[in-house]
Amino acid sequence: MDTLSPVRDVPPYLGVGASLSGRVWRERIAARGVSADTLRDITHRLGLMNVADADFVDPLARFIAGRGVTPDGLQDFLFPTLKALFPEPSGFMDMDKAVSAMLDALERKAKICIFADYDVDGATSAAQLVRWFRHMGHDLTVYVPDRVTEGYGPSNAAFDSLKRQGADLVITVDCGAMAHKALDHAATIGLDVVVIDHHLMREEPPKALAVVNPNRPGCTSKQGNLAAAGVVFVVLAALNRDAEKRGLFTALPKPDLRQWLDLSALGAICDVTALTGFNRALAAQGLKIMSKRQNAGIKALMDVAGDKISAVNLMSTFHSGFVIGPRINAGGRVGRSDLGVRLLSTDDADEATALAQELDELNRTRRDIEAQVLEDAAHIAEAQGLWPTEDPVIIVSREDWHPGVIGIVAGRLRERWHKPVIIIGIDPVSGMGKGSGRSQAGVNLGEAVGAAFESGILLSGGGHAMAAGLSVEQERIPELRRFINDYVTSHVSEADQVEALEVDALLSVRAASRSLYDKLDLLAPYGQGNPEPLLAFADVRVAYAQVMKGGHVRFELQDDSGAKLKGIVWRAEGTPVGDALLRPAGRIHVLGRLKADDYMGRNGVQLEIEDIAQA
Repeated sequence: MDTLSPVRDVPPYLGVGASLSGRVWRERIAARGVSADTLRDITHRLGLMNVADADFVDPLARFIAGRGVTPDGLQDFLFPTLKALFPEPSGFMDMDKAVSAMLDALERKAKICIFADYDVDGATSAAQLVRWFRHMGHDLTVYVPDRVTEGYGPSNAAFDSLKRQGADLVITVDCGAMAHKALDHAATIGLDVVVIDHHLMREEPPKALAVVNPNRPGCTSKQGNLAAAGVVFVVLAALNRDAEKRGLFTALPKPDLRQWLDLSALGAICDVTALTGFNRALAAQGLKIMSKRQNAGIKALMDVAGDKISAVNLMSTFHSGFVIGPRINAGGRVGRSDLGVRLLSTDDADEATALAQELDELNRTRRDIEAQVLEDAAHIAEAQGLWPTEDPVIIVSREDWHPGVIGIVAGRLRERWHKPVIIIGIDPVSGMGKGSGRSQAGVNLGEAVGAAFESGILLSGGGHAMAAGLSVEQERIPELRRFINDYVTSHVSEADQVEALEVDALLSVRAASRSLYDKLDLLAPYGQGNPEPLLAFADVRVAYAQVMKGGHVRFELQDDSGAKLKGIVWRAEGTPVGDALLRPAGRIHVLGRLKADDYMGRNGVQLEIEDIAQA
């Protein structure tokens, strides 16, 4: 699966150059520059594969081609398997060194500690290693730093503590690739470290026995879209391979790694990595394992969340990203940072239930804190003239905002304002600000924040295209605001600063059926790199609309044939999109995604609106 860069000179779809939310609409296959020959070849091969009804082959080909799938990659996209897509483990730089160090420590019964990040990717990465070593008869300890008091990644103090506790080998997961000072310190105190990470690296690797990272300069694995949990799964394959060579499976069976695919999939989905290639296979196969609810922790979380999924139904990226993920993250955001990895590592049903209940309660607390910070940030932005604005990036700061929710709030406001947003919470005692930002396609926020760090404005900062983190002194926030906006203005074209929505198809209201929804399931699992189909409905009228609790708006659309389609738009009250439904002023064009409507056994569909434009 290739990544096609957007083509910016494509005419607006349905003539929408500025929707009610200020976005431009473009046809996906045109915006992605899909050639007629590619589309024709995919259509032909789909016909031969007999995977869809004859009348659905043409639209399915357009959906697939718009996601960067080549004719030769069609089979692997539709039927992603580990056998076909699994990378050669030794193709990852330092993989063999890392595996050798871990197996040496295992054979000499050394004390091994996992140093994990406090998010879902860190927890799922650590849990996989804990479970593999437990199978081998070796219990590991796990250290997860506190988000508020310690911050992200390894530190001198943490390594000193682990050394005092007798650790011989530390394996960092989902962190460590840029922790040069801390790893230099580890070397000084005689603490061996193996790094397993996936974050972008701007320079040479830190001092360690091995640094396994597909985004390390010089790594030829071509697996840069993997989350740390995916990298760990490849590490497990290498551990199995080399442990067998050492004769370690003569007294016990070789573990079947497929039993832990649910953890790999959960990390990939919750870390919003591109679900393409091998990573798509991990997610697809891992969701099947997750559906069996074999992991006591995942089962307990689903139970406390009240989502009674039957054993025959396939778990989706929705369940991973919006049911399980937020609850695991809640421990690291507003509670105890090690709760997630403990939950995912245990086989004790009672312990899992207790941990799941604690995380569920912490998630409620997180939502309350998030709602207050969101309200405060929106009010401050408007009061200080930061919104509305012509600036390409909005930066809002205040004292005492909880660092565990600022990233979520930045994402919420980015969705509302359709511009990159950075939220900074300031410690009133030290005057130190911790910030988290969320961006949109076309604006590389991580690059801009990295440039601010290199310029000396920030104490730390970096990230990737869609998200960034930083620390800054309070008095330098105005300077940071000017720098980031000047950087984006000079490095990003005006067209790229406007968020674009890529439309997959134009439908009649009558065509939005459960049959179509079921057929589209061929494209799943959805996620970054493989978005749910975005469908357009032109010249429709609002037949009914009502505000629901939480500011959501339920509605019913109708076209000239009399056909109707119901649906919902989230958090729309008081927005131009919500107003267009609640106080209609003529015909509208609508963009949305079909969702199953199984309430009371309906077996129907509803539309989840993304955007609206006046017709």
